[in-house]
Amino acid sequence: TGASASSMPASLGFLAQRRPGWLGVAALALAAVVLGAVVWRRAGPRRRRRLQQVGTVAKLWIYPVKSCKGVAVSEAECTALGLRSGNLRDRFWLVIKEDGHMVTARQEPRLVLVSITCENNRLIFRAPDVDQLVLPIRQPSSNKLHDCRIFGLDIKGRDCGNEAAQWFTNFLKTEVYRLVQYETNMKGRTSKKLLAPINWNYQVAYPDYSPLLVMTDASLVDLNTRLEKKVKMENFRPNIVVTGCDAFEEDTWDELLIGSVEMKRVMACSRCIFTTVDPDTGIIDRKQPLDTLKSYRLCDPSERALYKTSPLFGIYYSVEKVGSLRVGDPVYRMVQ
Repeated sequence: TGASASSMPASLGFLAQRRPGWLGVAALALAAVVLGAVVWRRAGPRRRRRLQQVGTVAKLWIYPVKSCKGVAVSEAECTALGLRSGNLRDRFWLVIKEDGHMVTARQEPRLVLVSITCENNRLIFRAPDVDQLVLPIRQPSSNKLHDCRIFGLDIKGRDCGNEAAQWFTNFLKTEVYRLVQYETNMKGRTSKKLLAPINWNYQVAYPDYSPLLVMTDASLVDLNTRLEKKVKMENFRPNIVVTGCDAFEEDTWDELLIGSVEMKRVMACSRCIFTTVDPDTGIIDRKQPLDTLKSYRLCDPSERALYKTSPLFGIYYSVEKVGSLRVGDPVYRMVQ
Protein backbone atom coordinates (compact mmCIF):
# COMPACT_ATOMS: atom_id res chain seq x y z
CA THR A 1 0.00 0.00 0.00
CA GLY A 2 1.13 3.52 -0.67
CA ALA A 3 0.54 6.84 1.09
CA SER A 4 -1.48 9.92 0.30
CA ALA A 5 0.25 12.92 -1.26
CA SER A 6 -0.43 14.97 1.86
CA SER A 7 1.80 12.66 3.91
CA MET A 8 4.75 12.83 1.49
CA PRO A 9 7.67 15.25 1.26
CA ALA A 10 6.90 18.53 -0.51
CA SER A 11 8.59 17.41 -3.73
CA LEU A 12 6.31 14.36 -3.95
CA GLY A 13 3.21 16.41 -3.19
CA PHE A 14 4.13 18.89 -5.90
CA LEU A 15 4.51 16.11 -8.46
CA ALA A 16 1.14 14.63 -7.48
CA GLN A 17 -0.58 17.97 -8.12
CA ARG A 18 1.13 18.63 -11.45
CA ARG A 19 0.83 15.17 -13.05
CA PRO A 20 -2.76 13.84 -13.43
CA GLY A 21 -3.61 10.19 -14.09
CA TRP A 22 -1.00 7.56 -14.73
CA LEU A 23 1.72 10.16 -15.29
CA GLY A 24 1.32 11.24 -11.68
CA VAL A 25 1.55 7.66 -10.46
CA ALA A 26 4.71 7.06 -12.49
CA ALA A 27 6.27 10.30 -11.25
CA LEU A 28 5.48 9.40 -7.66
CA ALA A 29 7.09 5.96 -8.04
CA LEU A 30 10.19 7.46 -9.64
CA ALA A 31 10.51 10.10 -6.96
CA ALA A 32 10.22 7.46 -4.24
CA VAL A 33 13.10 5.51 -5.77
CA VAL A 34 15.24 8.64 -6.04
CA LEU A 35 14.62 9.48 -2.41
CA GLY A 36 15.56 5.90 -1.45
CA ALA A 37 12.54 5.40 0.78
CA VAL A 38 8.80 5.05 0.66
CA VAL A 39 6.14 5.72 3.23
CA TRP A 40 4.33 2.60 4.25
CA ARG A 41 1.14 2.07 6.20
CA ARG A 42 0.88 -1.14 8.18
CA ALA A 43 -2.41 -3.01 8.20
CA GLY A 44 -4.11 -3.08 11.58
CA PRO A 45 -3.26 -0.38 14.13
CA ARG A 46 -2.70 2.91 12.37
CA ARG A 47 0.93 3.82 12.35
CA ARG A 48 3.22 4.99 9.60
CA ARG A 49 6.76 3.83 9.12
CA ARG A 50 9.35 4.67 6.56
CA LEU A 51 10.90 1.89 4.51
CA GLN A 52 14.63 2.32 4.07
CA GLN A 53 16.30 -0.19 1.79
CA VAL A 54 19.36 -1.60 3.53
CA GLY A 55 20.28 -4.42 1.16
CA THR A 56 19.14 -7.27 -1.05
CA VAL A 57 18.57 -10.97 -0.35
CA ALA A 58 21.59 -12.85 -1.69
CA LYS A 59 20.80 -16.36 -0.43
CA LEU A 60 18.06 -18.32 1.32
CA TRP A 61 18.90 -21.48 3.24
CA ILE A 62 16.71 -24.18 4.80
CA TYR A 63 18.30 -26.73 7.15
CA PRO A 64 15.85 -29.67 7.28
CA VAL A 65 17.86 -31.68 9.84
CA LYS A 66 19.47 -29.76 12.68
CA SER A 67 23.26 -29.63 12.09
CA CYS A 68 23.12 -31.29 8.65
CA LYS A 69 23.76 -29.49 5.35
CA GLY A 70 21.51 -26.64 4.31
CA VAL A 71 19.44 -26.55 1.14
CA ALA A 72 19.76 -23.35 -0.90
CA VAL A 73 16.42 -22.24 -2.34
CA SER A 74 15.52 -19.36 -4.66
CA GLU A 75 12.27 -18.59 -2.86
CA ALA A 76 10.51 -19.70 0.28
CA GLU A 77 7.37 -19.36 2.32
CA CYS A 78 8.04 -17.87 5.73
CA THR A 79 5.81 -19.44 8.37
CA ALA A 80 5.67 -18.60 12.07
CA LEU A 81 8.09 -21.52 12.57
CA GLY A 82 10.56 -20.42 9.89
CA LEU A 83 11.27 -21.01 6.21
CA ARG A 84 9.51 -23.62 4.14
CA SER A 85 9.97 -24.73 0.54
CA GLY A 86 7.57 -27.45 -0.53
CA ASN A 87 7.99 -30.29 1.96
CA LEU A 88 11.28 -28.98 3.29
CA ARG A 89 10.90 -27.22 6.64
CA ASP A 90 13.69 -25.54 8.56
CA ARG A 91 14.99 -27.75 11.37
CA PHE A 92 11.95 -30.01 11.53
CA TRP A 93 14.14 -33.13 11.92
CA LEU A 94 16.57 -33.87 14.71
CA VAL A 95 19.13 -36.53 15.60
CA ILE A 96 18.83 -37.69 19.21
CA LYS A 97 20.49 -40.10 21.58
CA GLU A 98 18.46 -42.99 22.95
CA ASP A 99 17.67 -40.94 26.06
CA GLY A 100 16.20 -38.15 23.89
CA HIS A 101 19.00 -35.59 24.18
CA MET A 102 19.70 -33.73 20.95
CA VAL A 103 22.84 -34.42 18.95
CA THR A 104 24.40 -31.58 16.96
CA ALA A 105 27.70 -30.93 15.21
CA ARG A 106 29.04 -29.72 18.55
CA GLN A 107 29.16 -33.38 19.58
CA GLU A 108 29.22 -35.03 16.13
CA PRO A 109 30.94 -32.65 13.67
CA ARG A 110 30.47 -35.03 10.72
CA LEU A 111 26.74 -34.32 10.75
CA VAL A 112 27.54 -31.31 8.54
CA LEU A 113 28.45 -33.74 5.75
CA VAL A 114 24.91 -35.16 5.54
CA SER A 115 23.00 -33.65 2.62
CA ILE A 116 19.25 -33.74 2.12
CA THR A 117 17.15 -33.44 -1.01
CA CYS A 118 13.41 -33.85 -1.48
CA GLU A 119 11.96 -35.91 -4.33
CA ASN A 120 8.38 -37.21 -4.73
CA ASN A 121 7.44 -36.71 -1.08
CA ARG A 122 10.57 -38.47 0.07
CA LEU A 123 13.71 -37.19 1.75
CA ILE A 124 16.98 -38.46 0.28
CA PHE A 125 19.91 -38.49 2.72
CA ARG A 126 23.45 -38.77 1.39
CA ALA A 127 26.79 -38.88 3.22
CA PRO A 128 30.35 -40.08 2.50
CA ASP A 129 30.98 -43.84 2.45
CA VAL A 130 27.38 -44.92 3.11
CA ASP A 131 24.47 -45.77 0.84
CA GLN A 132 21.75 -43.17 0.55
CA LEU A 133 18.72 -43.26 2.85
CA VAL A 134 15.23 -42.74 1.43
CA LEU A 135 12.66 -41.60 3.97
CA PRO A 136 8.97 -40.70 3.58
CA ILE A 137 8.21 -37.06 4.37
CA ARG A 138 5.50 -38.07 6.83
CA GLN A 139 5.91 -40.82 9.38
CA PRO A 140 3.10 -43.21 10.45
CA SER A 141 1.19 -42.03 13.52
CA SER A 142 1.94 -45.45 15.01
CA ASN A 143 5.65 -44.53 15.24
CA LYS A 144 6.84 -43.79 18.75
CA LEU A 145 6.76 -40.25 20.14
CA HIS A 146 10.01 -39.33 21.89
CA ASP A 147 10.51 -36.81 24.65
CA CYS A 148 13.45 -34.83 23.30
CA ARG A 149 15.70 -32.41 25.16
CA ILE A 150 17.08 -29.26 23.48
CA PHE A 151 19.07 -26.81 25.59
CA GLY A 152 17.28 -27.94 28.74
CA LEU A 153 13.76 -27.75 27.31
CA ASP A 154 11.47 -30.66 26.45
CA ILE A 155 9.84 -31.10 23.04
CA LYS A 156 8.28 -34.05 21.24
CA GLY A 157 9.56 -35.80 18.15
CA ARG A 158 8.05 -38.56 15.99
CA ASP A 159 10.47 -41.45 15.51
CA CYS A 160 11.51 -41.89 11.86
CA GLY A 161 11.99 -45.64 12.10
CA ASN A 162 14.76 -48.19 12.54
CA GLU A 163 16.23 -47.78 9.05
CA ALA A 164 16.91 -44.07 9.64
CA ALA A 165 18.27 -44.80 13.11
CA GLN A 166 20.63 -47.44 11.75
CA TRP A 167 21.76 -45.13 8.91
CA PHE A 168 22.85 -42.33 11.26
CA THR A 169 24.35 -44.82 13.70
CA ASN A 170 26.40 -46.46 10.91
CA PHE A 171 27.57 -43.13 9.53
CA LEU A 172 28.63 -41.54 12.82
CA LYS A 173 30.04 -44.79 14.29
CA THR A 174 30.09 -43.61 17.91
CA GLU A 175 26.85 -44.64 19.61
CA VAL A 176 23.22 -45.46 18.85
CA TYR A 177 21.24 -42.55 17.43
CA ARG A 178 17.69 -42.00 16.23
CA LEU A 179 16.07 -39.49 13.90
CA VAL A 180 12.87 -37.72 14.92
CA GLN A 181 10.49 -35.36 13.13
CA TYR A 182 8.55 -32.38 14.45
CA GLU A 183 4.87 -32.25 13.53
CA THR A 184 2.96 -29.00 13.35
CA ASN A 185 0.38 -30.15 15.89
CA MET A 186 3.11 -30.57 18.50
CA LYS A 187 3.85 -27.89 21.07
CA GLY A 188 7.00 -25.98 20.23
CA ARG A 189 9.58 -24.58 22.61
CA THR A 190 8.36 -21.14 23.67
CA SER A 191 10.46 -17.98 23.49
CA LYS A 192 9.50 -17.08 27.04
CA LYS A 193 11.27 -20.20 28.31
CA LEU A 194 14.12 -19.97 25.82
CA LEU A 195 14.91 -16.31 26.43
CA ALA A 196 13.65 -15.47 29.92
CA PRO A 197 15.01 -11.88 29.98
CA ILE A 198 13.39 -11.09 26.60
CA ASN A 199 9.62 -10.82 26.48
CA TRP A 200 8.80 -12.26 23.04
CA ASN A 201 5.92 -14.55 22.23
CA TYR A 202 6.67 -17.21 19.61
CA GLN A 203 7.47 -20.90 19.32
CA VAL A 204 10.22 -22.83 17.57
CA ALA A 205 10.64 -26.48 16.66
CA TYR A 206 14.30 -27.57 16.74
CA PRO A 207 16.20 -24.30 15.94
CA ASP A 208 18.36 -22.92 18.74
CA TYR A 209 16.45 -19.77 19.65
CA SER A 210 14.30 -18.26 16.88
CA PRO A 211 12.64 -19.02 13.53
CA LEU A 212 15.07 -16.91 11.46
CA LEU A 213 18.77 -16.07 11.47
CA VAL A 214 19.92 -13.18 9.28
CA MET A 215 23.52 -12.44 8.28
CA THR A 216 25.29 -10.19 5.79
CA ASP A 217 27.98 -10.85 3.20
CA ALA A 218 29.91 -7.77 4.34
CA SER A 219 30.29 -9.04 7.91
CA LEU A 220 31.75 -12.31 6.65
CA VAL A 221 34.16 -10.42 4.39
CA ASP A 222 35.25 -8.34 7.40
CA LEU A 223 35.87 -11.47 9.46
CA ASN A 224 37.88 -13.13 6.69
CA THR A 225 40.25 -10.14 6.48
CA ARG A 226 41.30 -11.11 10.00
CA LEU A 227 41.72 -14.85 9.41
CA GLU A 228 44.61 -16.78 7.94
CA LYS A 229 42.27 -19.58 6.85
CA LYS A 230 39.08 -18.14 5.35
CA VAL A 231 35.69 -19.43 6.42
CA LYS A 232 32.41 -19.73 4.54
CA MET A 233 28.89 -18.53 5.26
CA GLU A 234 28.08 -22.22 5.81
CA ASN A 235 30.11 -22.08 9.03
CA PHE A 236 27.37 -19.85 10.47
CA ARG A 237 24.18 -21.41 9.03
CA PRO A 238 21.98 -18.37 8.40
CA ASN A 239 18.52 -18.59 6.83
CA ILE A 240 18.77 -15.23 5.05
CA VAL A 241 21.96 -13.68 3.68
CA VAL A 242 21.84 -9.99 2.83
CA THR A 243 24.19 -8.21 0.44
CA GLY A 244 24.68 -4.54 -0.43
CA CYS A 245 25.29 -3.16 3.07
CA ASP A 246 28.24 -2.35 5.32
CA ALA A 247 29.82 -4.85 7.70
CA PHE A 248 27.78 -5.28 10.87
CA GLU A 249 25.15 -2.83 9.71
CA GLU A 250 22.70 -5.56 10.70
CA ASP A 251 23.44 -4.75 14.35
CA THR A 252 21.24 -1.66 13.89
CA TRP A 253 18.27 -3.35 12.19
CA ASP A 254 15.19 -3.80 14.35
CA GLU A 255 12.14 -4.47 12.14
CA LEU A 256 12.59 -5.70 8.57
CA LEU A 257 10.30 -6.16 5.58
CA ILE A 258 11.44 -8.69 2.96
CA GLY A 259 8.99 -9.67 0.23
CA SER A 260 5.70 -9.85 2.12
CA VAL A 261 7.37 -11.00 5.35
CA GLU A 262 7.71 -8.78 8.41
CA MET A 263 10.25 -9.75 11.02
CA LYS A 264 11.40 -8.29 14.32
CA ARG A 265 14.82 -8.48 15.94
CA VAL A 266 15.00 -10.79 18.93
CA MET A 267 18.69 -10.70 19.83
CA ALA A 268 22.16 -11.11 18.37
CA CYS A 269 23.36 -14.65 17.71
CA SER A 270 25.97 -15.70 20.26
CA ARG A 271 28.49 -18.07 18.70
CA CYS A 272 29.96 -21.36 19.94
CA ILE A 273 32.39 -24.06 18.79
CA PHE A 274 29.97 -25.11 16.04
CA THR A 275 31.44 -22.26 13.97
CA THR A 276 34.80 -24.05 14.04
CA VAL A 277 33.45 -27.12 12.21
CA ASP A 278 34.66 -27.15 8.61
CA PRO A 279 31.49 -27.57 6.49
CA ASP A 280 33.47 -29.36 3.76
CA THR A 281 35.38 -31.88 5.87
CA GLY A 282 33.40 -32.23 9.09
CA ILE A 283 36.57 -31.62 11.11
CA ILE A 284 36.24 -29.45 14.23
CA ASP A 285 39.04 -26.98 14.94
CA ARG A 286 37.72 -25.64 18.28
CA LYS A 287 39.62 -22.38 17.81
CA GLN A 288 38.96 -20.49 14.57
CA PRO A 289 37.04 -18.43 13.63
CA LEU A 290 35.70 -18.35 17.20
CA ASP A 291 38.86 -16.96 18.82
CA THR A 292 39.09 -14.16 16.27
CA LEU A 293 35.42 -13.27 16.73
CA LYS A 294 36.02 -13.05 20.47
CA SER A 295 38.75 -10.48 19.84
CA TYR A 296 36.34 -7.89 18.42
CA ARG A 297 32.72 -9.04 18.61
CA LEU A 298 31.96 -9.35 22.32
CA CYS A 299 28.82 -7.74 23.69
CA ASP A 300 28.55 -4.50 25.58
CA PRO A 301 29.18 -5.07 29.31
CA SER A 302 25.55 -4.12 29.99
CA GLU A 303 24.44 -7.23 28.04
CA ARG A 304 26.86 -9.67 29.66
CA ALA A 305 24.07 -11.45 31.53
CA LEU A 306 22.47 -12.38 28.19
CA TYR A 307 25.50 -13.19 26.02
CA LYS A 308 28.20 -13.93 28.61
CA THR A 309 31.57 -14.31 26.85
CA SER A 310 30.25 -15.52 23.48
CA PRO A 311 30.98 -13.36 20.42
CA LEU A 312 28.06 -12.02 18.39
CA PHE A 313 27.67 -12.72 14.67
CA GLY A 314 24.29 -12.53 12.94
CA ILE A 315 20.84 -11.56 14.23
CA TYR A 316 17.90 -13.70 15.34
CA TYR A 317 14.44 -12.61 14.18
CA SER A 318 10.87 -13.55 15.00
CA VAL A 319 8.20 -13.65 12.29
CA GLU A 320 5.71 -10.83 12.79
CA LYS A 321 3.82 -11.39 9.53
CA VAL A 322 4.02 -14.58 7.49
CA GLY A 323 4.44 -14.40 3.74
CA SER A 324 6.90 -15.25 0.99
CA LEU A 325 10.34 -14.01 0.01
CA ARG A 326 12.89 -14.76 -2.66
CA VAL A 327 16.50 -14.22 -3.63
CA GLY A 328 16.82 -10.73 -5.12
CA ASP A 329 14.14 -9.17 -2.91
CA PRO A 330 15.03 -5.77 -1.46
CA VAL A 331 15.51 -5.78 2.31
CA TYR A 332 13.78 -2.84 3.98
CA ARG A 333 14.38 -1.53 7.44
CA MET A 334 11.12 -0.25 8.89
CA VAL A 335 11.76 3.05 10.64
CA GLN A 336 9.27 4.83 12.90
